[in-house]
Amino acid sequence: MTAVPDQSQVPELRDAVARACRILAMEGVADGVLGHVSVRIGDGRMLIRGRGPGEHGLLFTTIDDIRLVDFSGAGDDPAAGYAMANELPIHGETLRTRPQVNAVVHAHPPAATACGIAGLELRPIVGAYNILAMRLAADGIPVYPRSVLIRAPGLARDMLACMGDRPACVLRGHGVTVTGETLEQAVVRTLNIEALAAVTLAAAPGGHPAPDIPAEDIAELPDLGSAFNDQSVWRYYCAKAARAGLLQPLVEPDGKQLTEGRRIMSPAGSQRRQTGPQGNRPG
Repeated sequence: MTAVPDQSQVPELRDAVARACRILAMEGVADGVLGHVSVRIGDGRMLIRGRGPGEHGLLFTTIDDIRLVDFSGAGDDPAAGYAMANELPIHGETLRTRPQVNAVVHAHPPAATACGIAGLELRPIVGAYNILAMRLAADGIPVYPRSVLIRAPGLARDMLACMGDRPACVLRGHGVTVTGETLEQAVVRTLNIEALAAVTLAAAPGGHPAPDIPAEDIAELPDLGSAFNDQSVWRYYCAKAARAGLLQPLVEPDGKQLTEGRRIMSPAGSQRRQTGPQGNRPG
C-alpha cells in the first residue's frame, strides 16, 4: 500500500494537482470549469481544486486554486475567496471510507458519459492496444444509475456502494469517478477509461457487440507495473502539456502576468518532470 502523503508534501502536491487538472482538460476529459481532482494529506485532510473569484477553468488551473481542507470542505481561509465544488462529497466520502485511496478524479469525459447513456458496458474488447484499460474493464467498471449532482454525503455513499471494491465508476448521464493509490494512477486510469470508451463507441455502429478478447490472451498480457503504467505515462503528459505551453504562468485577460503565488511550476521545478513514453502499449 502506498504511503499517505503528509504535510511536508503539500507544496509539491499542490503543483501536481494543478498539473493533473490541466492535463485532464488538455486531453478533453474535463471541459470548461467542470470537474475536480483531490489528493489525501495526512489524517482527515485533502488538497482539492476550488473555484476562486477569478475562475479560468481546469485548463488554466493554478497552484492557488488547490486548497487544503478537511473531508467536509472546512478549513480554508475565507479571505481567499475560494468556494469548494458542489460535489466535494465525492472526494471527502471516498477518502474517508477508503483508506487505500489517496487520490480521486471526478470528470465528465464525453465518450465514457456517452457509453453510460447508451448502455454500452465498458468491457475488455482491447488487449495490447491498452493493457491497463483492458484490466480495468476485465474486472468490471460499474455504472451508477442516477444522473444527479452528488452534492450530499449520502449520495456519495450510494455511489461508493455501487462502485464496490472497484477503482472507478461511470456515473450515468454525468461522468466518472476514478480513484488511485497515487495522483498519477488516478489521472492515468481516467485517461485510459476514456480511451476504452472511445473504442467502445467506435465499435458500436457495427450492429453487434464487440467480443471480449479471449481469456488466454488476457492471461498472456503482462503486468507492466506502476513505474510504467502510471509514472511514465504521467511524465509523458506533463511533457506534452509543457510543449503545448500549458505549464506556463497564467496570464490575466488584461495581459498582466499573475503573481508568483498564482503560477504553476515549470518542468524544471520538479524532480519528476522528465519526458517518458506514451501510454501502456509495449508493442
